[in-house]
Order: sequence, then structure tokens, then C-alpha cells
Amino acid sequence: MSNEAENKEARLRAEKREEKANVESKDKDAKWWWRIGPRIRLIPIWLRLVIVFVLLFISLIIGLIFGYSLLGGGEPTQILRWETWQRLIDFINVRE
Repeated sequence: MSNEAENKEARLRAEKREEKANVESKDKDAKWWWRIGPRIRLIPIWLRLVIVFVLLFISLIIGLIFGYSLLGGGEPTQILRWETWQRLIDFINVRE
């Protein structure tokens, strides 16, 4: 009987080793891209930052035009003139 138990235990150990080897080979196959070298970025980080700041600036301009023309009742391109800003600054500072 002990021979049978030893054989069964040996088979279980062999199955565990086989499962472990299968899992390790799957992990290696899943990480194949590590073998091809470092990742190459399509858009560099500095260019991403520039794009974000340009988009923020464009959205600011669009928001100013929308607010001044539709909500304020002014001419859309008037908000982009320095005279308009000077008038707004003077209006804010002359609170006597």
C-alpha cells in the first residue's frame, strides 16, 4: 500500500511541477514585448505638454469670445483688442 501512496504522491508532485512550468511559460509569453527593447513614444512628453498648453490657450480665447459676445452683448472680436481690456481694468480700479 505504501508503494501506491508513494506513486500517487510522486504523480501529484509531477503534476504540480508541470502546472508551475506552464504558468511560467505563459508569463514569459505574455511579456514578450520586454524582449524587443524600450518603448518608443509616438509623441514625446515635451510635445504633449506643448499641445496641452496650446489647447488651453485656444479654449481660453473661445471662452472669452463666447462670454463677451453672447453673454455680454458685445462684438466677438472686440474682446481681443487691448482697448477693451484697458477699459475693463479702468472700470475695476476706479471704485471711489
